[in-house]
Amino acid sequence: MALKNGAVLAWGDNNFGESEVPAELSSGTSQIAAGWTHGLGLKNGKVYAWGNDWYGQTELPASVSSGVTAISTSAVHSLALLADGRVVSWGNRSDVPDFAQSGVSAISAGGDYSLVLKNGSVFAWGSNTFGQATVPEAARSGVTAISAGYEHGLALKDGGVIAWGHDNDGQTEVPAAAKSGVVAIDAGWNHNLVVKADGSMVLWGNNTYSQATVPKPPVCGPVTGASAGYEYNLVITDLSIRCRR
Repeated sequence: MALKNGAVLAWGDNNFGESEVPAELSSGTSQIAAGWTHGLGLKNGKVYAWGNDWYGQTELPASVSSGVTAISTSAVHSLALLADGRVVSWGNRSDVPDFAQSGVSAISAGGDYSLVLKNGSVFAWGSNTFGQATVPEAARSGVTAISAGYEHGLALKDGGVIAWGHDNDGQTEVPAAAKSGVVAIDAGWNHNLVVKADGSMVLWGNNTYSQATVPKPPVCGPVTGASAGYEYNLVITDLSIRCRR
């Protein structure tokens, strides 16, 4: 999925209608979130959903029809952040603990667990089979961004990445290049993508389909936006700046 001038664009598999974007999202859309085989869009504070509904992913609660400021989705559940700092969850996981009922500034839905950011501290709930819902002490203060993978989590603090949870593909083993100068993070299924201040990328984790390998030759122009998917990545580059070869 991509967002262009307020219009949602989608391509790829369409077994459950996940590539058939609702007509309402052809303009005015402010955010998008791609799930396993479903999608979410945010327009004028209202959440729209389409695609696979095996786990109720597209059955939206009334509370997300207005006042929503952020959305996030994963395999079988979704999150929305309301203007009052309250989190709403639906799909396979609809529980929201007391700490996520107010003051939340960022959300991220993982495989069967959730991350939120509140006053610079990361909180988590849900499945904890691999420690993905056990937030390390280092991520309890000063965090500015979060991202939940399938069974691992990422946090950005002082320009460095903190990772925890399942490490079957080395996805929680943060490389030296991702410990400083990082400005954006995104956790994929079992790999990670981060963008540094100079527009370069650092990737690590599962590399079965080269999803953790920076393309050679390098991506043309500095990266200004990035998203890690199931076993692939999408990036936006600034082509007005000469390509570094």
